[in-house]
Amino acid sequence: MSEKPQKSQKTEANDYSKTLFLPQTEFPMRAGLPQREPEILKYWNDIGLYDKLRQAAQGRDKFVLHDGPPYANGNIHIGHALNKILKDVVTKSQQMLGFDSNYVPGWDCHGLPIEWKIEEENYRKKGKQKPDFRDSAAMVAFRKECRAYATHWINVQREEFKRLGIIGDWDHPYQTMSYPAEAQIARELMKFAANGTLYRGSKPVMWSVVEKTALAEAEVEYEDYTSDMVWVKFPVTSPAHGVLASASVVIWTTTPWTLPGNRAISFSPKIAYGLYKVTDAPADNWARNGDLLILADALAADVFKQARVTAYEKVRDIPGDTLDAVECAHPLRGLGGGYEFIVPLLAGEHVTDDTGTGFVHTAPSHGREDFDVWMANTRELDARGIPTAIPYTVDENGAYTAQAPGFTGKRVLNDKGEKGDANEAVIKALIEGGKLLARGRLKHQYPHSWRSKKPVIFRNTPQWFIAMDKDISEDGHAKKGDTLRARALHAISVTQWVPPSGENRINGMIANRPDWVISRQRAWGVPIAVFVREKSDGSAEILQDEIVNQRITEAFMEEGADAWYMDGARERFLGSRANEDWKKVDDICDVWFDSGSTHAFVLEDRQNFPQLGNIVRKVDGGNDTVMYLEGSDQHRGWFHSSLLESAGTRGRAPYDIVLTHGFTLDENGRKMSKSLGNTVEPQKVIKDSGADILRLWVCATDYADDQRIGPEILKNTIETYRKLRNSIRWMLGTLHHFKASEKVAYAEMPELERLMLHELAGHAETIRKAYAAFDYKTVVASLSAFMNSELSAFYFDIRKDTLYCDPPSSLARKAALTAIDMLCDALLKWLAPILSFTTDEAWRMFRPNAEPSVHLTLFPADIEKLRDDKLAAKWETIRNVRRVVTGALELERAAKNIGSSLEASPVIYIADRNVLMTLFDTDLAEVCITSNYEVREGEAPASAFRLDAVPGVAVVVEKAVGTKCARSWKISPTVGEDPEYPDVTPRDAQALREWKALGVSL
Repeated sequence: MSEKPQKSQKTEANDYSKTLFLPQTEFPMRAGLPQREPEILKYWNDIGLYDKLRQAAQGRDKFVLHDGPPYANGNIHIGHALNKILKDVVTKSQQMLGFDSNYVPGWDCHGLPIEWKIEEENYRKKGKQKPDFRDSAAMVAFRKECRAYATHWINVQREEFKRLGIIGDWDHPYQTMSYPAEAQIARELMKFAANGTLYRGSKPVMWSVVEKTALAEAEVEYEDYTSDMVWVKFPVTSPAHGVLASASVVIWTTTPWTLPGNRAISFSPKIAYGLYKVTDAPADNWARNGDLLILADALAADVFKQARVTAYEKVRDIPGDTLDAVECAHPLRGLGGGYEFIVPLLAGEHVTDDTGTGFVHTAPSHGREDFDVWMANTRELDARGIPTAIPYTVDENGAYTAQAPGFTGKRVLNDKGEKGDANEAVIKALIEGGKLLARGRLKHQYPHSWRSKKPVIFRNTPQWFIAMDKDISEDGHAKKGDTLRARALHAISVTQWVPPSGENRINGMIANRPDWVISRQRAWGVPIAVFVREKSDGSAEILQDEIVNQRITEAFMEEGADAWYMDGARERFLGSRANEDWKKVDDICDVWFDSGSTHAFVLEDRQNFPQLGNIVRKVDGGNDTVMYLEGSDQHRGWFHSSLLESAGTRGRAPYDIVLTHGFTLDENGRKMSKSLGNTVEPQKVIKDSGADILRLWVCATDYADDQRIGPEILKNTIETYRKLRNSIRWMLGTLHHFKASEKVAYAEMPELERLMLHELAGHAETIRKAYAAFDYKTVVASLSAFMNSELSAFYFDIRKDTLYCDPPSSLARKAALTAIDMLCDALLKWLAPILSFTTDEAWRMFRPNAEPSVHLTLFPADIEKLRDDKLAAKWETIRNVRRVVTGALELERAAKNIGSSLEASPVIYIADRNVLMTLFDTDLAEVCITSNYEVREGEAPASAFRLDAVPGVAVVVEKAVGTKCARSWKISPTVGEDPEYPDVTPRDAQALREWKALGVSL
């Protein structure tokens, strides 16, 4: 309708624009989202949208998305935006599916990153000494600084999250540092103490020299690292193996610094070993002619190559199952007198012959398998008179202690996490003692702290653990096999994982993980609030006293966990037992224990979170559902710790559904980095384009995999949004002329309207299933295709003439408006969880007297009953014919034979009588947007236009015959048949009469 109407046959042009039902709407073409969205946020706040949602959902089954707490230490990044938008789409769509879908945001507040920031900003930058945490006042003051820092960033992040359009209880979020939360975390820890799985042990743990604390698996990532590697000779000393006299067992290690902690060599009875003799080697070599070396047969050639041995021979086979009688001397024997002990050979299942030498240097202070093998053999070793005490060879600073004679003070890593001088000192001692066979360097994956990004070390320290394989005691009774590992594995099997691959990932982690180390040697966190008494074997007895525990938790409720560190805390909590030899533990809980306990003080605490109501999950016999949703890294993080905490204290997982998403990369698939300059800041996207663009990008991606974002991708997203918005705007403008009193019943509608409602019904099923399955990319793809191809490019295009030009009394016009009203209603609701701002603005123009927000509505019901497969089959034929006509018109337009399609009158040749009968009652001029048409049965001329995909149909385009209507611009021989209105068609003349009767001046 872009042409100017031609002048009438009268002397002056008639202005018929007042008699056209042209779209009218205040919904702007240019979205202006950066300016408009804050106004909509204010509106939501003014109407109390969150509270209205809760009121509207009363009595429904609950779908609760429990928020995985982001860390309160900086502005949000694009990963935060992805995560929070996904959560909001989940809660909004589940609410509109008919659930009471509540969202309480939360924050992780304790832990090392905040401590570091406080130390840096309040102490190091100002040249002040870090507080001495042995001083109660200094400890409490420092913790207050940490609390203030976290509070500041919570307030910043809260506003940034709200700006994304996230609806939740922002006025009452949860914080792990709130007093009730700290009290509940302490209670949860006490439950593990009561069921017998909390214990203090001495085990090798991953230790951050930079951060001065133990780390859990969840806090470690693996990065490339270049290690020193050495092949070391352990001389055989056992007299029972005289045949091996003068021989040496050879080990290979990438951590030479652990050799002072060596106490054994592990081997495999399943491996074939041999005694090998060096027959030729360079004179300056560490391997000498005549050396006798014991190696795995499969690895001997590689070892000799590394040792620059040019010739060797195998002396004899050594059965692997005979090696348990072999004893060796330590390769550092004679150095400082501290290595004179026997080094036994112990069988270990972890030993293989695919790399190394077939023997594994075993330092129980510095490795999990080393520790396990050593502990499994302590009884036998004691019987043989071999000391089994595990040494503390490396301190918290990464420096050798006095229990590493000859090396005391040497550093494995320095305070910056850089390689120290320990390796070279040990290698030098091996060379001087004649025990080094070869050395080299190896680039490999090595554990790093995911906070400091620096390498970690394994060191033996006293820590607090939760046992994975100890039978759990309840009410003083333990059931055989009822362990934390068994409970967690069962809970995984009954949880829904989205995508399903998440189950295998976390299952493998739980099946193989060691005991959970939960202690940290820091200041900002919830203390391990127990009292212990030292036992003669070095372990600790935990005080089990309900009165003491109650005093602790009540104090935490009133004063926070700071109460544990105040002067007189021991006496205050122990009361009459203060004169007993109970010691207060001052380690803090791992922050993963904090966040893993959030279910206990959010999902179960009705006093502090009454808005969630009583949640009765399916696992407990109810109908309510709890979902956790985070990035895939949380299989080792929050999903993991929450599972262990809940399984240990409640016997089940805290969740019913776990959804994971990937990481956000740049457009080229690279990890985002400020140094590369490829970051995308959500704040800038919102400022430039609006939050709805970010929301659309999130939902259009395959979030289960790593997703990409950048300027070009956002351009495509903006274009997709523009098309969706234009369709919404046209519907709103067209519906300006719709009156509810003129609604047409379905049975009275023309076929085209019923066809569109059939299409709508098909999408209703798709959209419901997609939202229920958290498949938002299908929602976006389905609705984009429907609105762009089926509506804008087909239905709306066809119906514009009827909608704009038909008389006010036209049934066809009213039917089209009725259908568009139904379409608009469904589409705004279906798009609402995704385009939350845009649809809400449109909704209030569309339904000004209905619910004050589209988010208070439900997805449309009973649309599925509008399906009409028979009608759809008929129109598939009609649309195929239309495709041929459209193709022919495009060629004519390209050749400049016609301008508008209204200048054409196609002749359509149909060879198939069945197709011909299908077209019998169809106005193809209306469907093809031409002024006229003709259908002829039979074969078409050779010059006719055809499409291979539509056999039996051909089109010859002829010019339309007649005069151009001054009102509708159709070319028709009927123009002028009505003498009162000689410049229009009879249809338009009737419309003009009706407008005149309504008092519209023409």
